[in-house]
Amino acid sequence: MRLSSSQIEAIKQEAEHYFGALAEVWLFGSRVDDRQRGGDVDLYVRATTNDADQLAAARFAFLARLKRRIGDRKIDLVLQRSGGEDLPVHELARQRGVKL
Repeated sequence: MRLSSSQIEAIKQEAEHYFGALAEVWLFGSRVDDRQRGGDVDLYVRATTNDADQLAAARFAFLARLKRRIGDRKIDLVLQRSGGEDLPVHELARQRGVKL
């Protein structure tokens, strides 16, 4: 996995802050593969709320805060709200990703 321990900790802390203490976070995509170089940070978060307005606001705040903590890099965030439909991208992130 191509993230430092401090970056992983920052992601987990910010996810808990913005999406709830029971939110789950996976890193997926090219950053999971140590043989690859570069690439954006692909995150999948299973939130503990199903309020769409709350999640939209949390999404922007989370991304802004995380960029300040881990550096200005491209971060793609896939959110699944509590009780929301399980889309193929969610399943892919869980199967091929690494839970943080």
